[in-house]
Parts: sequence; structure tokens; C-alpha cells
Amino acid sequence: MNRTTLSLIAGVGALAALTGFATLVAPEATGKDTAKAAAQLPVERSSLACPAPSTSDLAETTYTSFTPVTEGTGAEGAGELLPATDGKAAKPVLKPKEPGSPVSGDSSGGEAPALIGTAEGKFAPGWTVQQTTEVTAGAGRGLLGLNCSAPDTDFWFPGASTAAGRTDYAHLTNPDDSAAVVDIELYGKDGELQSTVGEGITVAPRSSEPILLSTLTDAEEADLTVHVNVRSGRVGAAVQALDDEAGGDWLAAAADPAGSLVVPGIPKDATSVRLIAFTPGDSDADLKVRLASPNGLITPAGSETLHVKSGATTSVDLGDVTRGEAGSLVLTPSDQAVPVVAAVQVVRGKGGSQETAFIPAARAVGTRATSVGNTAKGVTLSLVAPGESAQVKVTASAGTEGGEPVSKTYAVKAGTTQDVEVPVPSGLKGTYALTVEPVSGGPVHASRTLTATQDGVPAFTVQTLPDDRGTVAVPEAEQDLSVLQK
Repeated sequence: MNRTTLSLIAGVGALAALTGFATLVAPEATGKDTAKAAAQLPVERSSLACPAPSTSDLAETTYTSFTPVTEGTGAEGAGELLPATDGKAAKPVLKPKEPGSPVSGDSSGGEAPALIGTAEGKFAPGWTVQQTTEVTAGAGRGLLGLNCSAPDTDFWFPGASTAAGRTDYAHLTNPDDSAAVVDIELYGKDGELQSTVGEGITVAPRSSEPILLSTLTDAEEADLTVHVNVRSGRVGAAVQALDDEAGGDWLAAAADPAGSLVVPGIPKDATSVRLIAFTPGDSDADLKVRLASPNGLITPAGSETLHVKSGATTSVDLGDVTRGEAGSLVLTPSDQAVPVVAAVQVVRGKGGSQETAFIPAARAVGTRATSVGNTAKGVTLSLVAPGESAQVKVTASAGTEGGEPVSKTYAVKAGTTQDVEVPVPSGLKGTYALTVEPVSGGPVHASRTLTATQDGVPAFTVQTLPDDRGTVAVPEAEQDLSVLQK
């Protein structure tokens, strides 16, 4: 093995620790074990993008930042959230203080900009930022919440709409110093909506672009799947869905297309649940639809299966499927597994006092997941074990203004959803973070619901809790001079 090869292997290991992602091609087997198991190391740098929260003069937005304490990070590090100002100098909106301690900041009105952030060293692993906006009147009034997203190149958003009464925007935020070029594709009930307007959208460096979906097509579609595909560069992406009558919320990207999906934590008092699904492949998908209730998996009457036509968005109204109990949707193949993306649109309240939120299908918690911006009241944590039973440790951090951390362990039976009694820090002042860590058993999916009451309207927002990807597997390599003798 020459020095160039050795340097390349060392460089790949360093890159993995820095970015949280690396690929290594395994050599052919040589008859003896020359490679050690990959080490799980903390990522050393994380990036996040937060879209502009609202254009309403009545908007009140709170940003909360939190990094869980992670072993092996060292003592150094820094982080900050900056306005996306297209290269102009700007002061940080928020700076993390110490891992394990959340920090928050506020903004008012409709002029708050999109934010881009970077955390390094001890602040990078599992860095989570939540923006929560309360709007008391107008289109989309209610509680709008979103976990700021890591920049990427591919996003799926089932659940958007261009119907009358809906105003939906795709927010694209570029955190880098070079321009990004993005295509936005829209898929309705009959397939892709033809439009050239969504092709080759340029997002300037360190800036954000809100794209009104109705400007990309003349079609009025009640249920759309939005595909954001980045040709060059990378962006953070989210869809803001605003309804003239039924409130609104952010629609976060769904989990990558997969044969089986879990939509965790539908509020028990939901008055309407609408499932939206899409398959990007060439084959139709047939799915079993089941509800993981507190007592086990049940099949909703009249909605036992869902046929998803290739390249077209399919939806089904499930009504008040939870019937006053905690619930999560578990979607599995009826026959052959075909990759699918999915989300649900949830309504609470009735008549003129309705509020809407969205829950995308989510990855499992994995090693650890984090929820921030939790308040002393109005917080529901939903845990679902779709396959095997599991034990889960939940830790409440100190508050942004004071309080002591506390932990509690919960048992979640196979095939059930449990709305658990959330631990609250002793002496809490401000808001706090929750970290969710599976201890034993099978995969766990989770979501957190925030609720508030606005003049009789049951305002709420739901965020899923996928793995925070705070660590990365870094292969260990050794110099093997025996290859020079072959």
C-alpha cells in the first residue's frame, strides 16, 4: 500500500468525523481480519437552516437552541444562528451557551428573516433548533412549529395544496457561499403537473427564497406532493401551509421513500385525519393501514388498505381515527414492497374553531432524538413501538432560565403508542429540551405536540423526533505491509 492510499484512508476518516458522512469501499477478503469495527465518533460540525417564520404583523416567534451532552467531544466549540443576508454582515440572533443548557430568543412581526446556523466542536452533535410562531388572526392563524433542518439535496413533502383557501410556500434556504440551483416538481391526483416555472430556481448564497406553489401551476389540487431536487449546491427546505379558515403549520420533509412507514403521534382529540401518500417509482404500491393504539395494532374500519398509483398523489380521509386515544399510523406493504412517502393532515376543533397541523412519516429515534421549546404545560410526547416492545429513557434538560434536569424511563409495548407523562425539570424557568434515548428492545418512533388556546381555537403543532445523527461511524484502518509482498 503506497503513501497516497494511506493518506486517502486517513482523510476519509477525518472527513467523516467532520461532516457526519463518509463512504468507504471495503477491500476484498484476504483470509485474515485486518479491519476493526467502525468507531462511533461525535460529528464535529453541524449546519441548520430556519425559514422566515411568517409575513404576519401579528406573528410572535421564539427560537430555541439545544445541544445534548455527548461523550468524546472535547472542551472546545462554538455555534451561532445568523440572518440569511446574502453575504451582508449580520449579528447572531442566537448563540448556544453550553451543551445540556437550552437558550432562546424572540422576534415579532412579519419581517423576521430566515436564519442559517453552524455549530462546531462540543456544540455540533445533535444540535437542534426549534422555531415556534404564534399568529392570532388571519390566514394560517394558530401555532406554527418547525425543527430547523440540515441542508440537503432531496426533499419530499406530501400534504401540500394549491386548492382555493390554501396558500402554500416552499421555502428554500441556502446556507453556503455559492448559489444553489433547485427544481420543484408537483404531483397531483393524476400525476405530475406540467410546468417549467419550477425548473432551475436559483437561490443566492446565504439567502432564502419563498416560492408560492400556486405560481408554479394553474391547477387547483387539494392534495399535492412537492419534490425539491437540488441540481447544484444544497438547501434547507420546508413547506408553509396556510389555510384561510382552518389555521396552518409547517410541513417538514417526510422520511425518505421506503416500503414501510410510521407516522407517529396523532393527537388523541383529532377531529379529522387525512392520509396523503405518494410513490416515486414505476410500480403502484398497496399498503396495509393500521393504527398503533395504546392497546395494540388495529385496522381502521373502511380504510384497511391504500392503493397508491405510481407517480400520483393519493389521499384518504380517516375521520376521527384515534377516537380519543393516542395513536400512530403504521403503513406496511400488502404484497411487494414499493418505496412510498407519506404524511397526515390533522385537524383539531370544529366549525370556525379549527386548527391544522401536519405529521410526516418519520425515521426511528435510533440512538437519540431531541425536542426543544417545551413549556411547563401543553406538551405531549408520543412514543410508538411498531414492532417489538422497547424501553425508552426521556431526559428533561434544565430550563432556559433555570431548573434542574430530570430523567424517566418508559416501557412501550409492541404495536402500541403511548402518550407519556413528560418529565419536567424541577424549578423550571423558561422552556426546556427533551432527549429521547431507546434503552432496549425494538425501534421506536416519536413526536412531540405543543398546544395552546387562542380565543377558543385549539392551536397546536407537531414535530417528529428522528435520530439526531450526532455521531458517525468512522472505520479504523491499519497499515498492512504484507500487500507489498504479493
